[in-house]
Amino acid sequence: MLKIDLFVEDTAHHLFVAALLTRMLTEANLRFQINTRNAVGGHGKAISELKLYQKAVGKHALGLAIPDLLVVTIDANCKGLVEARGEAESAVDRSLAAAVVVACPDPHVERWFFADPAAFGRVVGEIPNPGKRKCERNVYKTLLRESVRKSGQVPILGGLEFVEEIVGALNLQSAARNEPSLGQLIEGIRAFASQHTRT
Repeated sequence: MLKIDLFVEDTAHHLFVAALLTRMLTEANLRFQINTRNAVGGHGKAISELKLYQKAVGKHALGLAIPDLLVVTIDANCKGLVEARGEAESAVDRSLAAAVVVACPDPHVERWFFADPAAFGRVVGEIPNPGKRKCERNVYKTLLRESVRKSGQVPILGGLEFVEEIVGALNLQSAARNEPSLGQLIEGIRAFASQHTRT
């Protein structure tokens, strides 16, 4: 049973990344357990909590042990993908995980929901046009919610209630091409799955 620790900054990250891990590792016929170690508080809190978590892992405190995979996902927030990844990677102690995947949705995780517009349309019923990247904080949250409304449904959770179905319907190759930051996560999970499928 592979142990995967997930470090994210909010519920949207948690739901999307957990669904993607579940899909890809299940398709690889791997047995795994996902433990979400942080899913609240935003960017700054996620980084500070990541450091505290790693200290606890290093001391084997609270029953924590080195995971087979640590996935850290923190929004780029318009810093740019390279700078955001650098900040997140510099906070990771790679000796405290067998493998690490760092992903930084650019600029916000809700944009990943539209990475494969056809898949989104099949699930929700409305094909959105996310357009050029915009830095405004809630632009993609609003687009997600409004796309659900336009399809004649009620966005009870702002559209997050569709995440598992959307991730399940994604053409991963198209999604990775359309959203390079998502592509990095897909590639990291694929490499991890491939390594463990061979052993």
